[in-house]
Amino acid sequence: MLTLADREEISRGLAESLEFRDIAVRIGRDASVVSREIRRHGGRDGYRAVQAERVAEAARSRPKAMAVTRCPRLFAAVVEWLRRGWSPGSIAGRVACDHGGRDACRVSHEAIYQWVYAQPVATLRRELVALRSGRTARRGPRPAPAPRIKEPRYLDERPAEAAGRAVPGHWEGDLVIGKSGKTAVATLVERTSRFLILVPLTGRDSLTVSEAVIAAVGPLPTSLKRSLTWDCGSEMALHAEVTATGLPVYFAHPHSPWERGSNENLNRIVREFLPKGVTIPSDPRYMAAIAAEINDRPRKIHDWKKPSEVFTELLASHASTA
Repeated sequence: MLTLADREEISRGLAESLEFRDIAVRIGRDASVVSREIRRHGGRDGYRAVQAERVAEAARSRPKAMAVTRCPRLFAAVVEWLRRGWSPGSIAGRVACDHGGRDACRVSHEAIYQWVYAQPVATLRRELVALRSGRTARRGPRPAPAPRIKEPRYLDERPAEAAGRAVPGHWEGDLVIGKSGKTAVATLVERTSRFLILVPLTGRDSLTVSEAVIAAVGPLPTSLKRSLTWDCGSEMALHAEVTATGLPVYFAHPHSPWERGSNENLNRIVREFLPKGVTIPSDPRYMAAIAAEINDRPRKIHDWKKPSEVFTELLASHASTA
């Protein structure tokens, strides 16, 4: 932090037409410190030690007034435009257009966000001020993604043929969770036919899930059990046991649901029958009925054939080549 004595030396150096580095040597500071100080307070021609000290002292004072409230006209404009649903970015851009180079009436979008988040929620509601997102507080950073599974094999190791849909037998899987996270059903989707298997579960632990998945795919022919892609949920911690049955398990990268796009799309359809907040029954007949209803819907991707029809053709093709 520069002192008044330092600033007086800078002023004398400027009067003597010294270079910034020479002034910096006098006061024992880096040349960049001197350069920023002069640029911030008027440049070579306008720098004054006392005035620079006053400005710096005011900037150090705490608590500082928020940028939105430093100018009455700016404050009124920000509040009005927030009420009209403008985003902070739009407001900041418009303020710059309307007020040009008048720094007192300019504001950044980040300063507007900080002002909104600093207000009590009751005040925002009373004044009818809100962000379009509806947020009233800034969320903290997401924790670094870290799988809870030992020795996972990711999609990078999956056979190249699985990236397309020409070769059948590659599956995607996940859980659809019920009320309070206490119940669930496993969803398995075959990538070529989009055929869905709903696997009823009596629990969400890895032993229950792995045993249920093994039982569900057990009757399938080997040619239709080429791979299973799952997310990084701990319910598949026993993936090695599933792989040992002839269905190798691979994992999508953390927080990358698009890598299991077919499964995510089918999960949304499953939610039509099992909406969030309901208890999911473990009745195999009920789950089979839901899966049959979904598999009976024609799909444009199959020229309006049903997934059940396409999957039946895959089974018939396997039987003819066996």
